[in-house]
Parts: sequence; C-alpha cells; structure tokens
Amino acid sequence: MTNISAFRGEKLVLKKVNFSLSSGESLIIKGPNGAGKSTLLRLLAGLRSVDAGQITWNNQNIAEYSYEHSQNIAWLSHQDSLKPALTVKENLQLTSQIYKTDLYAALKTVNLTHMADIPTRMLSAGQKRRTALARILLKPAQLWLLDEPSVGLDQETIQQLGCIFENFNQQGGMIITTTHVPLPLQNSKVLHLTPPTSMASAL
Repeated sequence: MTNISAFRGEKLVLKKVNFSLSSGESLIIKGPNGAGKSTLLRLLAGLRSVDAGQITWNNQNIAEYSYEHSQNIAWLSHQDSLKPALTVKENLQLTSQIYKTDLYAALKTVNLTHMADIPTRMLSAGQKRRTALARILLKPAQLWLLDEPSVGLDQETIQQLGCIFENFNQQGGMIITTTHVPLPLQNSKVLHLTPPTSMASAL
C-alpha cells in the first residue's frame, strides 16, 4: 500500500500510510484507540475506499477488481458475527459448503469439536472467538485480516493461536492483525499508527 489516507466523516484517521508484505510474512498493526487500526483493515479488505493513495495486490489496484480480491482474503472483525440461535456447526456450515473445506478439522484445530451442537448463545466469549477463528480456517485464503484476534482468549489458547499462525505462514499465507496485547507471531513486521494531528497536507 502506498501513501494511504482516509477520513472517518470529517476526521482524518490515516495519513500517508505505507507498507508492503510478501508471501509467508506477517504484520502487526499497533497504536492507541482512534489511531485507525480497524479502519486500515477495512481498507485492506476492500470494505471501504481509500481517500488518497493506492492499495495493490500483485501490482494490481484492488479497487479495480474488488471481487477477485475478496476471494484472496479471510476477514475477522472485532465482532464475532455469529448467529446466537444457531449451533457452532450451523454457524460454520455455509463457509464450509462454499469452499468445500473440512468443518470438523477446523473445529478440532480450535478445540471445539465437543461444542459443535451447542447454540452459540451458550458459549463463553473465548469460545465464540474460537468459533469465529474456525470460520477463518475454512476459507482457503492467501491473506488473513484479523482485528484483535485474541479478544476473550485465555493464555493457553493464545499460544495455540501462535501455532495456527506459524502453520499458515509456512504454507505461504500472509497475516495482518491489530492488537493491544502481545501476540505469538514469529518474525513479524510491526506498523505503529498514531492519530494524525492535523488535516494539513493530508492528501
């Protein structure tokens, strides 16, 4: 991405942000509340447009082929986006069916096979987050965009998350994640965001 700037309403939240990522690499985005971390992830996911600058994938502007780009990424928002009346398995079935991936293998990876038939409204915050992470595993994406993936997870599960990250990177996958706490991402790049102090020269 090159010289990315973005507004939220009339407020400048990102100013001339630059970074690049290659196959097998990870990037941790850090910064205080309001620094634009979640906004940057949404831009990378193609969920909103940049106000200035350019985001490219394999030297192509993602704005020019948004559908194709969406197939390259798996997106985990700060919210788990689960339907509380559905079971864990039912929440994941559509993704599994679309991409013809193994639902139970994903549940096993996040230690939730024993919870497959439990309505998600009965899960703890950590179990809901693990269900949302299982959905990421079910999409054969090249890039994971993760907004605070460790929210609600205990320390043991966070360490397990490190194994999941390492395996994905070893397969050539790329990870971009926001966090306020240490994450077990080996040899990752770090991007520190600070809230822009002025609208002057924003674009």
